Amino acid sequence: MRIPARLVLILALCVPSGAAMAGADVPALERAWTSCVRTAFAEQPSFQGKAGSQRNALDACKEHEDAYVAALMAERGTGRRDRTITARAREWAASMAAYVVDPVSSWIAMLRR
Repeated sequence: MRIPARLVLILALCVPSGAAMAGADVPALERAWTSCVRTAFAEQPSFQGKAGSQRNALDACKEHEDAYVAALMAERGTGRRDRTITARAREWAASMAAYVVDPVSSWIAMLRR
């Protein structure tokens, strides 16, 4: 199946690359998102419940949230590629220890009771 050249060109031009997202100013995006949420929450009707106001405020600032999360994920992805094999092994061992040590220690504590 052939992919039309126009579709490929549109996707290449419209989808932001990881390098472009990694260069985004994460603290500025976070400030923009939180200020948008606070402003949107303050504008909610007073008779509406708190949960509904929170949900509506988050819905109103979806674009800011998406940009912030995408920048965080791109930043995290670039950091993962730069880790050494020793750091990766240490993180793997720590995660495996959590799966083994925590249950075993809770079983031992249960037996002591």
